[in-house]
Amino acid sequence: MRRAVVAIGGNSLITDSEHQSVEDQYLAAAETDHHIAAMVDAGWDVVISHGNGPQVGFILRRSDLARNELHEVPLDVCVADTQGAIGYVLQQNLLKDFRRLGIERGVATVVTQVEVAADDPALTSPSKPIGSFLTEEEASVRAANEGWDVVEDANRGWRRVVASPSPVRVVEVDAIRHLLDGGYIVIAAGGGGIPVVADENGDLSGVAAVIDKDHVSALLGNLIDAELLLISTSIDQVALDFGTPQQRFVSEMTLAEAKGYLAEGTHFKPGSMQPKIAAVIDFLEAGGKEAIITTPQNIEAALEGKAGTRIKA
Repeated sequence: MRRAVVAIGGNSLITDSEHQSVEDQYLAAAETDHHIAAMVDAGWDVVISHGNGPQVGFILRRSDLARNELHEVPLDVCVADTQGAIGYVLQQNLLKDFRRLGIERGVATVVTQVEVAADDPALTSPSKPIGSFLTEEEASVRAANEGWDVVEDANRGWRRVVASPSPVRVVEVDAIRHLLDGGYIVIAAGGGGIPVVADENGDLSGVAAVIDKDHVSALLGNLIDAELLLISTSIDQVALDFGTPQQRFVSEMTLAEAKGYLAEGTHFKPGSMQPKIAAVIDFLEAGGKEAIITTPQNIEAALEGKAGTRIKA
C-alpha cells in the first residue's frame, strides 16, 4: 500500500454561498469522498485533513448571537467541534462508498491537537480575521472587555484577528500511525489542528489561533512517512503569473522550480496558492516524494498524470 495525505479545502464542503446548510455540506462531502474512495480502491492508504474556516465562522456567529443567553465558545473548542462534525460527515460517506466498492476498511476521526511554540512571533502579531463583522463601536467594546485584537477588514466592518503560528508537533501522531497500520483510513488535523502550547511541565493548553491546514498536512505527511501530499482545492492546476495577461497553467514542476517561483513573489496569491506551494516545498524537502494540487473531481485523473499539477522532489 502507498501512503498519502489528502488535504481537502473548503470547496469540498461548501460549494458556494447558496449551499451552506448541513445537508448541503453532507452532499458536497459525499462527492469528494467518492474520489477519495476510488483512490483507496486503487491501493492507497490515506489520511484526510480538511479545512474548517466557514464552519468555525458559523459557530462563532451563533455564539455571538446567543452571548446574552449562553456562554461563548472559545476558538480552540470551535476547532475541536468542527473536527468531530466534519469527521462524522466524511466517515459516513466514505463507509457508504467502501460498501459500494467492496472495500473492507474502517474509517476513524482523530480529534487532533497541534503544538505551536509558545514563543512563536506570530502569537504576538495577530493577522487572521475570524468571526462576524462588527461596527467600530462593537469592536472597541470587545477589545476593551475581552482583550480581542481587532482590525478594519476591507471597508466591510471590523473583525477580530488571531495569530497564525507555525506547527511544530502533531500531538496524536502515534494514534494516527497505529490506526493506519491497523488498516483504517484516518481523518485528522482538521482545520490545521487544535492549536496548543506546552508549559514548563509539558502540559498543554489551547490558544486562540488558526494554524494553516496545508502546512500541518505537510508536517503530518512527513511524520507518517507518506510519499504523496495531495492538496484538493478549487483550481485544477497551478497557474504562474496568476491574474495577469501572462497567466499560464503548469502540469509539472520540480521542487527547485517551485522554490524559485515562490521566491519571485509574483506568481501565487497570499492566502490562496502561496501557502499551498510553501507547504509542498516543506513536505518535499523533509522527505516526501511528490505532491499534487488539483480539484476533488480530478483526483483519479491527477494520480494518473492526466490532470492537476504534480511537483516532484
